[in-house]
Amino acid sequence: MAKCPKFDFPEFSHGLGFWTDRSAVHEAAAQGRAVQLQKLIENGASVNIVAVDSITPLHEACIQGQTHLECVKLLLEHGAMVNPPLFTFSPLHEACMGGNSKCVQLMIDEGAFMEAHDCHFGTPLHVACARQHLNCVKVLLNAGANVNAAKLHETALHHAAKVKHLELIELLVEFGGNVFARDNLGKKPFQYTRPGSTAALCLEFYECKLKCLVYKFWIWYNDR
Repeated sequence: MAKCPKFDFPEFSHGLGFWTDRSAVHEAAAQGRAVQLQKLIENGASVNIVAVDSITPLHEACIQGQTHLECVKLLLEHGAMVNPPLFTFSPLHEACMGGNSKCVQLMIDEGAFMEAHDCHFGTPLHVACARQHLNCVKVLLNAGANVNAAKLHETALHHAAKVKHLELIELLVEFGGNVFARDNLGKKPFQYTRPGSTAALCLEFYECKLKCLVYKFWIWYNDR
C-alpha cells in the first residue's frame, strides 16, 4: 500500500505560522480587546496564525475596523502580514467590507495590494462600491486603485449602478470609469439602473458627453 506523501506545512505557509481552529489572538482581534491582544503577543503568540477558515487575526481586526483600529495597528506593529500569501480575500478587502476609511488608508500605507483579486468579490474597490462605502472608495481611488479593474468583466461602476448610488457613479467616472464597459452578460452600467432614475440620467449624460467628444475629435481629425 502506497504511503501518503508528507507535506511540509511550515514551508508551504510561507511564514504564516501554523493552521489552527480559532486562536485567542483571533478572538482578541475580532472583539477589539487591544490590551488582551498586547499581552498575548508579549507572551509569544503569533500575529500571523491562520485559522482553518483561512483567516488571520489581521483579517478579523480589519472587518471590524470601525471600532478595532487599535488592534489593526497593534498587529501591524508586531509584524502582521498585510498581504498574506495563499489568500485572495485580503485584509484590505475586509477593511473595505467593514467601511472604515482610516483602516483602508492604514492598510494602503503599509503596502496592501490594491489590485488583490478575489474570484467571488473582485478587487477591494469592487467590495467598497458594492457595500456603498463612499469614503473607502475615495481613499482607494486617490491612492491609485484601477477604476476599471474587472471581475468577470464587471467593473466597480457596474456595482455603483446596481446599488444606484449617484455619488459613487460620479466619483468613479471622474476617475476614468468606463461607462461603456460591458460585463459577462453584455450589459453596461446604465442597464442596471431604473429608467428615468437619477442614476440612469447621470450615466446617460456621461455616455452622450463622451460620444460627443469622440465625434468632435473625429471631425477635427478629418478636417486637418
